[in-house]
Amino acid sequence: MGKGQRVETIEAAALVRSAVDELAPTFARVDRAVQGKLRRVLDAFRAERVGAHHFAGVSGYGHDDLGRDTLDRVMARALQAEAAIVRVQIVSGTHAIACALFGVLRPGDELLSVVGKPYDTLEEVIGKRGSGQGSLMDFGITYRELDLTPTGEVDWAVLETAIRPETKMVTIQRSCGYDWRPSLSIADIGRIVAIVKGQNPNTVCFVDNCYGEFVEDDEPTAVGADLMAGSLIKNPGGTIVTAGGYVAGRADLVEQAACRLTSPGIGSEGGAAFDQHRLLYQGLFLAPQMVGEALKSNYLAARVFANLGYPVNPAPDALQSDIIQAIKLGSADKVIAFCRAIQQASPIDSYVDPVPAVMPGYEDQVVMAGGTFIEGSTSELSADGPLRSPYVAYFQGGTHWTHTAIALETAVAAIGPV
Repeated sequence: MGKGQRVETIEAAALVRSAVDELAPTFARVDRAVQGKLRRVLDAFRAERVGAHHFAGVSGYGHDDLGRDTLDRVMARALQAEAAIVRVQIVSGTHAIACALFGVLRPGDELLSVVGKPYDTLEEVIGKRGSGQGSLMDFGITYRELDLTPTGEVDWAVLETAIRPETKMVTIQRSCGYDWRPSLSIADIGRIVAIVKGQNPNTVCFVDNCYGEFVEDDEPTAVGADLMAGSLIKNPGGTIVTAGGYVAGRADLVEQAACRLTSPGIGSEGGAAFDQHRLLYQGLFLAPQMVGEALKSNYLAARVFANLGYPVNPAPDALQSDIIQAIKLGSADKVIAFCRAIQQASPIDSYVDPVPAVMPGYEDQVVMAGGTFIEGSTSELSADGPLRSPYVAYFQGGTHWTHTAIALETAVAAIGPV
């Protein structure tokens, strides 16, 4: 197979089958790890005595909603946190994060990112882009970030002296986002928290946990993080929750975030679930297994494209810290072709060709493939990438690795080797 040569469909299928065979021990390890995480979720359901009566909801203000309040406690236990709110009124992971940031920070406080620049959609929340829309900076909250090392690692030496008297909160983005860097492991997060708390134990350590729930054996709150947030159409929704997000961590901080979602004086006591309780509970129950399938999908994509000569992050034999697999394709045309191939292999809208477009919250044009049952769900199979150098496709999710194998056959045939 020559350089840049297209791969025939039959040959693409053989390449994917070979990668599956190579990954048999890895797939078995992932399955064993799922069992431990599912046990924690089951223990949470049993401890809170979840029954069919919790599926019924209330209307209007949502006062005294037994199903919602019980789900909050179940989620807290499952995520190893003191408290949690799970709300369909949270429209995205960015919204959940914004609730946490605006809930805790006050004028004159400083927010410090210790992993370089934030994910694109948070730049306008912070105030790095846009103006006059009520960003943190508009409200007198200052922002600072610590650059990553040239290899994309946390600069541990700089972090040792980074906390200032006004640093109220440190934000830790667990996932690589749209950067070519390693995603943070739970061990990394625990080390960051220890260094921060060693300088000021009152500095709040917040984790953007999007894409990371149930990937490792523990969650950030188990290693000292004070607060974290994420989306329900990613990992903890188990691929079936139709909307929503969560905030979890220290009870007082969770309540402050809830007061930003609703209002002071209402906080976590309001918010009807619009008859979504059964899906929310069931999605949480399914989450460890669905995350396991996404991880197997990651390993498979990494192995296939590494075998074709493309740089991949994480490497095929590295432990995964989130459900995102980055593939450096090297050109805008290949990123677009990759996303179109994934779309063609999707159950929904397979006939649609993704095209680059400006997306709300993003600085560059982005091309997205998402033939998913839940719009925007990244726990189902999807792919996307900003059209900027070094032209990386971000591949994530997958309800079962066998679907991923079929999609990868299409992608390999469309792109070929380096």
